[in-house]
Amino acid sequence: MTSIADRPRIASPADRFREDEFRVDGTLKTSGQAKYAADFAMPGMLWADFLPGTMAHAKIVSIDTAAARAMPGVHAVLTGRDIGEHYFGRRLCDWPVLSIDRVRFIGEFVAAVAAETPQIAAAAVAAITVEYVELPGLFDPDVALLPDAIVLHEHPEKYPFMFPKRPQHPHPNIQGYAKATIGDMDAGFAQAARIFESTWTTPRYHGGYIEPRATMVWIDENGIVHVMSTNKSPFSLCEQLATTTGLPKEKFVVHPCFIGGEFGAKGLSVEEFPCYYLAAATGRPVKFVRNYLDDIRSTSVRHASKITVRTGVTSGGKMIALSVKALFDGGAYGAGKVIPTILPGGESKFPYGIPNQCLERTCVYTNSIPGGFMRAPGDIQCVFATESAIDLVARELGIDPLEFRMLNAAREGEVDMEGHTYLGPRGPEVLEVLKHESGWGTPLGAGRGRGVALAVRHIGVGKSSLNLVLRPSGDIEIHTGTTEQGMGILTVLNRVVSVDLGLDFARVRASRGGTDAVPWDPGVGASRVTNILGGAVLDATRQLRDDLEAVASDLALRPRGAMKMHGGAFVSADGAVHISWDAAAEALVAARGGEPVTYTGTYDGQPHHGSPQYNNFNGYVVDVTVDRETGAFKIEDVFLCVETGTIINPIAHRGQIDGGFVMGLGHAATEELIVEEGRIANLTFADYKLPCQKDMPPFHVHLLESNLGPGPFGARAVGEVNTSAFGPALANAVHAACGVRLTQLPVTAERIYAALQGLT
Repeated sequence: MTSIADRPRIASPADRFREDEFRVDGTLKTSGQAKYAADFAMPGMLWADFLPGTMAHAKIVSIDTAAARAMPGVHAVLTGRDIGEHYFGRRLCDWPVLSIDRVRFIGEFVAAVAAETPQIAAAAVAAITVEYVELPGLFDPDVALLPDAIVLHEHPEKYPFMFPKRPQHPHPNIQGYAKATIGDMDAGFAQAARIFESTWTTPRYHGGYIEPRATMVWIDENGIVHVMSTNKSPFSLCEQLATTTGLPKEKFVVHPCFIGGEFGAKGLSVEEFPCYYLAAATGRPVKFVRNYLDDIRSTSVRHASKITVRTGVTSGGKMIALSVKALFDGGAYGAGKVIPTILPGGESKFPYGIPNQCLERTCVYTNSIPGGFMRAPGDIQCVFATESAIDLVARELGIDPLEFRMLNAAREGEVDMEGHTYLGPRGPEVLEVLKHESGWGTPLGAGRGRGVALAVRHIGVGKSSLNLVLRPSGDIEIHTGTTEQGMGILTVLNRVVSVDLGLDFARVRASRGGTDAVPWDPGVGASRVTNILGGAVLDATRQLRDDLEAVASDLALRPRGAMKMHGGAFVSADGAVHISWDAAAEALVAARGGEPVTYTGTYDGQPHHGSPQYNNFNGYVVDVTVDRETGAFKIEDVFLCVETGTIINPIAHRGQIDGGFVMGLGHAATEELIVEEGRIANLTFADYKLPCQKDMPPFHVHLLESNLGPGPFGARAVGEVNTSAFGPALANAVHAACGVRLTQLPVTAERIYAALQGLT
């Protein structure tokens, strides 16, 4: 197993990585040959459909399925009472496969149908009648925490929890809770010359992925349950299916398929569980493909939030205390969250050297669509609140907002939110670049202003493994259980192996396998895949290199260790003897019986706390013009500065930066899932308003490059880095342009106008 220190460094890996822009899965996708979950079919396959609940909170009195069962072509109709109490989730399994005795949000599955065609299944669902008794709804997270609030889950102890220790909470409506403190908050605020307090809110957001969720489930003659799925974590899905059904996890196999985007939200499966029960009831394969209405109505969305920020500053403008209290609306179920605290993400870091900090986060149950993980979970909300609040403080103190951040940016030896010492924090460099590139401080015309925001995002860790296979031809195959959801991980693995072994890119082929054919992998998430899978594949190449060097030494009639790999061949220290790659590979395969030789590479990436390898600093300056008569605004320019390491796939790297920005733009200016007493008001993308190409402002990117990343050759994460800071930078720019301080996202002309008119 390799460590960070053991990972190979070469003089200029970027030069090799830029030699070939070929994407491993590109031909399959552009030719239409790539198979997504919705593309698969089997003989005898049935189609599933589900009856959604129509009330936010109601008791189920009765379900009449007689008409549906009698329809020609219908093979199974199931209710919660038919299958019994079975619950699913990523860690906290509190979401029933099918509602048992009540529904807790609009869209929850009440009944399931398997039929010969999608049309018959839909007609059977429409024939099911349900008698409800409506119950009081709980829609306000603050109300949910009152002592006399109605309790949405009376017996949480019966829900499986896939961690050793089940958290205990002071209120039954709390899904998750965590509090982190460094320093002494009381002393910090007591020393402050001024204290500022403000409250900020963010709405729910949908992932906006192109591909709706889909699944197919079948059970073979040996009782093995096979699954095709849009879930991004196949091995975790096997564990979840085992927990829900009570079967051993070895009874489940998840097969690989491409995923058409997910942005974190496809870590939670919903339909896979009732489809299993339909397949078990009918003995036939069962398939389901969501439409977008269903996808928006009942899947994991970003949590709405209300965040109170309290800031204490000295007379010289140094922040001495920062308290952040975040209240998240978790919706009806906590099943979509994967961390032990059942919160929408880990602890958010703040890029400042503040000696006294406290981050308290609470997530509560309501009768609304369940929240889950999405790109930079928790950070979008907390960064908007803190960077808006910091801007407010700077302007109240009469200090330039960028200079205020520069004064307070974390320096060497100061601590982050987790109490770890910062080593080489680059926040000041980010601000200097933004100041220079944006022309910060130069005069602007009337109605125009600039806003700035600074952020830091961690790089994910974890344990992963894969197989590397040496073929008799000398070519290399990589077999991994990770998913390809659009980020290009197969290309990354191909390039890392090619560069590390000195082979042509064409001689390395990366592919995915089912959970029965490849070693365990945690799945895509937390911007960790290049880091941990890259570490695993380098562990495998090290094993292969050691064996090939030994064989090459034998071929050269030299002592073991005399021949070293160099440039895709094996050379003696004096340069006198040269053994080709193919000759060494042929000899190694022959020595192992002539069959392909397999190496299992593993990597357990644990953070070096405070290390610059695990912190990505970034920031935005946004230039905006506001029309004071209408509130309409135009983004004139956007400047991003972000840390980066060795870039393994240049086109994909820039694509991730552009994609993170576009998602930040949508969250900041156009997107909002409007929920009124549990009912989503904008159920189509026509009303939800994802940003499109015509919405793109000029976007200038400056990279702070280094090779101090935890990934192969110093690579760093990029997928979630630059999404969070755009929203506050835009809101701060609007304030600079017209004096309006918006305290909620998204920033809209209507909200600006209302604030200008004093209507808020």
